[in-house]
Amino acid sequence: MENPAINDHQLHPLISQRWSPRAFDSKLVEKDKLAQLFEAARWSSSCFNDQPWAFIVATKDDTVNYQKLLDCLVPANVIWAQVAPVLGLVIAQKNFKHNGKPNAWAEYDAGQATATLVLQATALNLVVHQMGGFDPAKAIATFNIPETAKPVAAIAIGYAGETSNLPTELQDREIAPRARYPLSSFVFTSEWGISAPFV
Repeated sequence: MENPAINDHQLHPLISQRWSPRAFDSKLVEKDKLAQLFEAARWSSSCFNDQPWAFIVATKDDTVNYQKLLDCLVPANVIWAQVAPVLGLVIAQKNFKHNGKPNAWAEYDAGQATATLVLQATALNLVVHQMGGFDPAKAIATFNIPETAKPVAAIAIGYAGETSNLPTELQDREIAPRARYPLSSFVFTSEWGISAPFV
């Protein structure tokens, strides 16, 4: 299934086709495709080129580590994410590598790396669902994540599946039209709340 964005302005197809389904196919993702996703993340931009991201990833054929990742998700996400063939955690490393000082942009940069990964996934006909619904403390304890690193999101990766395989209460959300706020509500000029003239 596809659920393309309804654009007000022309977009690259990778952006308009990107979406976050909950319905996954159980088919395993090929290893070379997984490598391509993280290669894309590797080439994301970052402050001082510090590359403060890290990922903890498990595929469904690695049953022990997959279950450990699944156990970090909130129950509402486990319902659908347990079908996804790949689960992961996005980690931000809190301090700059070159001087050890706090990196205020680490989470921003980890988000950029993940967004780049997601676009590469879209190019490969894969889908990624990013989640805030996970237990960071449990993730830290389960995977021995050091104090210098912070789990900021969980991700599910795979091929899109059939909406009909989801619980009934999630099916309507899956097929609902996608919506976004208008540009005028967040692209400002002069001062906060004054819409830029080109929007």
